This record gives sequence, structure tokens and C-alpha cells, in this order.
Amino acid sequence: LALQFMEKDTVAIIGPQSSVIAHVVSHVANELQVPMLSFGATDPTLTSLQFPFLVRTTRSDHFQMAAVADLVDYYEWKQVTAIYIDDDYGRNGIASLGDELVKRRAKISFKAAVRPGAKKSEMASVLVRVALRESRVVILHANPDSGLTLLSLARNLGMTSSGYVWIATDWLSSFLDSSPRLDIGLLGTMQGFLTLRQHTENTRRKSMLASKWSALVKKDSVDDKFLINSYGFYAYDTVWILAYALDAYFSRGGNISFSNDTKLHEVGAGGLQLKAMTVFDGGRLLLERIQQVNFTGATGPVKFDTDGNLIRPAYDIVNIVGSGLRTVGYWSNYSGLSTLLPETLYMKPAKRVRGDQKLHTVIWPGETTVRPRGWVFPNNGIELKIGVPNRASYRQFVSVDDNTGTVRGFCIDVFVAAANLLQYPVPFKFVPFGDGSQNPSYPDLINNILTNDFDAVVGDIAIVTNRTRVVDFTQPYVESGLVVLTSVKKQSSSGWAFLQPFTIKMWCVTGLFFLVIGTVVWLLEHRINDDFRGPPVKQVITVFWFSFSTLFFAHREDTRSTLGRFVIIIWLFVVLIIQSSYTASLTSILTVQQLISPITGIDSLVASDDPIGFQVGSFAESYLVNELGVSRHRLKSLGTPDEYKQALELGPANGGVTAIVDERPYVEIFLLLHPKFAVVGSEFTKSGWGFVSLFDYFFPPSENNST
Repeated sequence: LALQFMEKDTVAIIGPQSSVIAHVVSHVANELQVPMLSFGATDPTLTSLQFPFLVRTTRSDHFQMAAVADLVDYYEWKQVTAIYIDDDYGRNGIASLGDELVKRRAKISFKAAVRPGAKKSEMASVLVRVALRESRVVILHANPDSGLTLLSLARNLGMTSSGYVWIATDWLSSFLDSSPRLDIGLLGTMQGFLTLRQHTENTRRKSMLASKWSALVKKDSVDDKFLINSYGFYAYDTVWILAYALDAYFSRGGNISFSNDTKLHEVGAGGLQLKAMTVFDGGRLLLERIQQVNFTGATGPVKFDTDGNLIRPAYDIVNIVGSGLRTVGYWSNYSGLSTLLPETLYMKPAKRVRGDQKLHTVIWPGETTVRPRGWVFPNNGIELKIGVPNRASYRQFVSVDDNTGTVRGFCIDVFVAAANLLQYPVPFKFVPFGDGSQNPSYPDLINNILTNDFDAVVGDIAIVTNRTRVVDFTQPYVESGLVVLTSVKKQSSSGWAFLQPFTIKMWCVTGLFFLVIGTVVWLLEHRINDDFRGPPVKQVITVFWFSFSTLFFAHREDTRSTLGRFVIIIWLFVVLIIQSSYTASLTSILTVQQLISPITGIDSLVASDDPIGFQVGSFAESYLVNELGVSRHRLKSLGTPDEYKQALELGPANGGVTAIVDERPYVEIFLLLHPKFAVVGSEFTKSGWGFVSLFDYFFPPSENNST
């Protein structure tokens, strides 16, 4: 129809309403230099750069998809499924959505295209494929005819129940807003859905237009009545845009004239005569006047930016609940998601930080206010392959029965218990890794996730830095860390145990201090205090008696000088510290078994040149070499607790090791079997054991692995 109008002398065109048709007509409009004002073509690829004579008087889907992406990010969903009409409008809109999601570290995991004019059977087939995917967040970008059919089929397939999230673009709100009476059965297919609506400000022109339109609808006797929606308000403003532009065009000396275009030839196309089309000579000037309009219309301020888009793009976030629509918030390109009207925020500083984004409570499908998880395991009958280490030692943690292939152990029990706590079934099977003759290589086991041989790994897997760079871990379910295990000798108590809290040097220094304090006090007191006078022998005895009686705070001699009293106060405080330290050390000696070893911890072990043992497959080897600088020739691999025992008993002089560096859980089990060995020093790494997956696929840390 627009092309037929162009056969005549046309100054401007309002329309088309379809993005698909706009793609076709825009090329002709460019050639004829006829401004085309479209209030319905939202395709984001219809840019002023490619189609300079196409003036979009509505919002581009580029902004709508940014709003959808912000919604997805707000609710912390990382994957969505997109259902769209397979035409320019649908494809380009979803492509824009994909770009916006990537900016927010999310993605479209599955794109389901619906052929224009598709039958119900084709649509049902598309929905079945969607239901088999893991994502339960569905973005529906369609037109009312196909969109409503899809929603009806989705309800029949059970895809609108609890757990699903449906976000429809503004086609749905436009359809519902234009319906005089909402069909309860129709609304039943979309309960809990979210949809977007182009935001229009509460202006005087909007109120007048809505009032007049309602009056016309009431007078109209035609059965097919419809109310005005957001696109209707933009259509109203479009007429005013052209009116203001024409007024400015004529007031500045513009006139109407046309000329022939030699590039156009007569083509038989349904009676369309391209040769009859003429170029509007004042087209560029009129286009400039259109782009310069600035007034307040029914939708709010009407003004174009440098990219040819209307300023202040904004959308209402609408929740379909019961028999109506409920606005739960707003989105604007200026401030993101908010519960406040966008026009009230433009005078304030823009805040797009995550903490400032806010929406009212949403009623989701299933009549729940609990945010849906947004994903489930794909219902395609495929079991997850869970790799488990087939250990040769410490099989209390993970073991594989050679005859039946049954996997058991502490780590397996923890995993199964956690999986049973999930609110949805998790099909999986355990796949042993290793032949069981020796402990497998844990780096190789983890690399099998990267090669897609395993979906996850369960077992005694230590959470260390180099592993977290390539895979994701759940929260640790066992605390762990590297410790030093070595041979020790037990020190028996004797009658001289009371001397052991202090070394000989400490005893001598302490005794000397007692004598020095006694002498200092005597020097300060003997001239004015009769207690420190008398024959020389008496004075020497007094000094000794006074000094050592302070140990028990039992000195009888009075101090009269101020300086003497100050010295005594300081000394009594020191005596209290010495006494407390001695008592604590003696108590430990008499109550705790004393062990003697030349190795006191990791520092003394690294400083020595003796061999060091480590468990086969453990990360202790790489830690000792790469982090502590231990020479690799000093390291000796050990496989079983018996090898541990034998190597420690032989010692470094007889081909054994001086100590073993291993994780605490293994060492604790070893010590239960062989208590004559002991851990020396403290843990020198802090880590834990966790389950392994790729990109948080199995147990997303924000939700499921806190148990």
C-alpha cells in the first residue's frame, strides 16, 4: 500500500507498522527522498545510518532487549531460551538480546525459531524442543497471532507451571491493553508472566486522547472494538511530529516539487509502476525539520537524539496476575530498573549499580513469590557422567568394588546425600577413573571435565588455586590442609620434671635478676630503712631473703623510698609473668605426652637435605616443588599406609624418608592405625575438598551446595 502511494506525488508517509515491510519500503523511500515515519517498526537494524529517510517514532527493540537483559541479570539467571518469529523482526530482535545478555555475563542457551504462518503442529514441535532444554527462562518475541497460539500450546504441554519463567516482549502488553474485556480463559494461559510495555508519561494530551477514544468506543456499535495502547499513543504523536515539521518546512520557505528519477524503470509487479514514482525535491529539508521537532505529546517529550531515536527510552515491567495486569516496576536507559516513574529520575544522578536496581514483588507461574531457579537438568534421558578416583589407598573416602563396580565411601555418601536434598531429580552415574593398582593422577581426572569425558568429578578433590582456574568447585565439605608426619620419640617424666619448663640459661638469668633486684632495693633502702641495716652478714642474708621471697609475694621488709617502691612494683609484675609461664609449662609437661623429633615443622623439613615422602596423586608434590622450592630428587612417592610406615621406620639413612607431607584427612586415618608417629608443626596450607564441575553446571554455588 505504501508503494502504491509512492506512485503518486508523496511528501511523507506515516507507516508501515511492520518491521518486515519497513525493510522493503525503506529502500524506495531513500531513493525517492520521502520521509517515512513509522510508529510500529521496532527492528533494531532499521537504523538512520542505513535508512536515513526512515524515522522511527517509537522505541527501538534495541532498548527493549536491554530491558529484558537487565531483568534477567536482576534475577541472576545466566541462561535463557528465546522463542521468536523467523523474520527480520524476530531474528534481529533476538540477536540484539544476545548481545545485551553477553554484556551481563549471560547467554541465550537455545534459540527456537517459529516460521511465519506455522501450523499448530509445528509450534508444538518447537515447544517440545524447548521443554527438553535445561533453561526454564523463556523469552517470547513474536506477534499477537503466533504468540497467543504458542502460549495456548505451552499451557497444554505444562510449560506454564511452577518453575518456568516467561518474559514476553511488548507485543503481549499491547494486545492486552487494546482489548476492551480481557478473556479469563486467555489470561489463564499466561498467569505469572512478565511482559514489557512502552512507557508513556501521564501528560495532558494523553489524558485527553484516552478520554476521547473511550467515548468513541462506547458510541461505536461495531463488535470488533479495541482500546488505545502504547502504540496508539505513539501513532498520535507521529501525526503531530509530521504536522509540526510541515509547519516549520513551509514557514521557512519550503515548497512542494518533484522530479523524475532515471534509476527507476518500469517493472511489472502487481501493477506497480516504478517509473511513475518521482523524487521529492524538498525531502532532505523536510527530514531535517522532522528531526528538529521538540514538543510534549501524548507519550511525553518528543525529541530525537543524534542517532535518530526518541529520547528517554523507557518501559513498564508488567506482571499478569489474576484477571488483570500489575506494574511491578520500570526500566529506563538512564537509571535501569526502578519502582519509581522514569520521569522522576531524570533530574537525579544516574545510578546503574546493582544494589540500586529494584522491582516490586512478582507473582510467578504457580502463584508463588519465590524467584524461580530458572533451570533444571535437561529432560533428554541422558545421565550425567560423574568421574570418581579409583583409589588404591585410603579407600574409606572413595572405593570401587572390582567385582560389581559399586562406588562407595565417605565422599560418595556426602554427594548422594546432597543430591537427594535437591528439589528435582538428578540422573547420574559414577564412572571410575584409574585401574585401582595405584592412586590416579588427580590433574588428569580434572582435565577429563574440560574434554567433556566427565560432567563432574566427585571424590577427595582438594580445592587448590591452579585447579580453580579451569574448573569450578562447590563449597568445601571437608576441611583439609598439608601437614608434616614424622617419627617421634616419647619423652618420659622424671623427678626433675619441675626443672624442664625453663632452660638452664633461663634459670640462670632468672636467678641473676632476683639477686640484682635485691641488691638494687638494698642500695635504695639501707640508709633510711632499719630493715636493711645491721652487720654485713645480716645485710647479705636480708638481700637474699628479700629477693627470693618476692617470688611468692611473701617479703616482710617494708620499702620506704619512692624509687624503691617503684622498683618493687615493676619487679612483682615481672614475677607474676614468670610464675604464670612456669606453671603453664609444667602443667603441660606433666599432663601431655612429650614427643621428640628433629623435625619441628615444614620450615625445618625444607631446610634439611633429607628425603620427603608424599602420596601418589596428591597435589603435595607440586606444592613442595613449585611453592617451597624443594628439589624434586628429594621427593619420594608413597602409595599405601604400609609404605608410609615402612619409609618412616627406615629413616633417611636406610632408604626411607625423614617425614611425609600429606593432607590432614589421610594423616588422621594413618595415625589411627599407627599412633607411634605424629604430626609436627601446624598446617601450612588451608584448603578443603569439594565436588568439581564446569561453569557451576552441577551445583551452582549460590543455591544448591550450601548443604
